[in-house]
Amino acid sequence: MNKIVLSMAVLGVSGFVFASDPAGIIAKQCKTCHGAKMEKSYLNKTAVVSNLTEEEIKKDLLEYKAGTLNRYKMGAQMKAQTAKLTDADIEALAKYIPTLK
Repeated sequence: MNKIVLSMAVLGVSGFVFASDPAGIIAKQCKTCHGAKMEKSYLNKTAVVSNLTEEEIKKDLLEYKAGTLNRYKMGAQMKAQTAKLTDADIEALAKYIPTLK
């Protein structure tokens, strides 16, 4: 019984610790160029990310991460920014960003 409780506690904690935190990701990686609420157009040449749909955000992030998107000639910079994002991070960002309006 103690092993089961301990296993559940460890799994619960690890799920919490490793859960995607879109607000934290934005604060650490995105806000300098895109604003805290993803409301800015970087150098007045990019789309305002918070105006994109969940599907557009997810597609763009996955393509930047894969190195197949070079929109606004920002492909290399965005590939570096998305390199460490997990699929769960990208999913969380895609769901969270449109709520920042």
